[in-house]
Amino acid sequence: MASIRRELVALIERGAIPREQVARAVALSGLHPSGRAWGVFLDRLLLWLGALALVFGVLFLVAYNWAEMGRLMRFGLVQAALLVAIAVYVWAEVRGAASDLVPRVALMAAALLLGVLLALVGQVYQTGADPWQLFFVWAVLMLPWALVARFDALWLLWLGLLNLSLALYFRTWGGLFGLFSGDTGALWGLFILNTLALAVWELGARRWRWLSRGWPVQLLALGGGVPLTLLMMSWVVAERLAFSPVLPVYLLWLVALYVVYRHWRPELFMLAGGCLSVIVVVTLLLGRHLLWQGGAESFLVLSMAVLGMGAAAVFWLKRLHREMSS
Repeated sequence: MASIRRELVALIERGAIPREQVARAVALSGLHPSGRAWGVFLDRLLLWLGALALVFGVLFLVAYNWAEMGRLMRFGLVQAALLVAIAVYVWAEVRGAASDLVPRVALMAAALLLGVLLALVGQVYQTGADPWQLFFVWAVLMLPWALVARFDALWLLWLGLLNLSLALYFRTWGGLFGLFSGDTGALWGLFILNTLALAVWELGARRWRWLSRGWPVQLLALGGGVPLTLLMMSWVVAERLAFSPVLPVYLLWLVALYVVYRHWRPELFMLAGGCLSVIVVVTLLLGRHLLWQGGAESFLVLSMAVLGMGAAAVFWLKRLHREMSS
């Protein structure tokens, strides 16, 4: 749909489609969803919302009636819901459901119920495990399901659990193997994990078509770019601007972002994210020197710098958009 929109905009801008024929061209292109398309959308939306409502309904039912329910009742209810979700998945796969969305939704519900079951075990038996262990074990146990399902949303849930367990690990122990420590170590860990996941995802998408290159890739890019930008911001606001490994890593990340998403696989969202990161870091660097050492006129200089960088980024991105659309 996005490629059709880009091609149509390019034809209109080049004058290939007369202005009086634009409305007819838009109608023939299929950009406006039909009644059947709306029906499919609502069907999938209600299926997802219904599955999530059932999962959270089981969770809140156990939590609200904790005092009235015995131990066996709690485990029995959650395990029964988990078995039902797995049974629906097996049934849909064996029967060859008309849509492959039903088994995927069932397996996603089962993965969420697995987390509810692990939390229930920790709450009932008070194992004394750290919070990060819950999410790490959850990710390990659901890994076979993610391998079987070949569903990008389930893989993102798995990566989200790894991100959460890594962040909680640093909060609990304050470091990893003596190499990273504190909040800075957690940011380094999140950057490395998500950047590696992004690289594997991009390479895997060339072989396996079920790996989407849309919003999952963009989400992984945010998961790697945001921690690295925060690391650069931490370096800028430090008392002394000494050399830090984050400097070459940040520059290499920007170069890789440009080469990959400008030439190998053009993607405007990634380049816009890189521009935003540079603007944030440069603005903070200018603010450190202008606001901490200058007077009121520093605000004017800083605002003009932000407007200039923003305008330059918009101009460059619009030009790239025209090139990608042609």
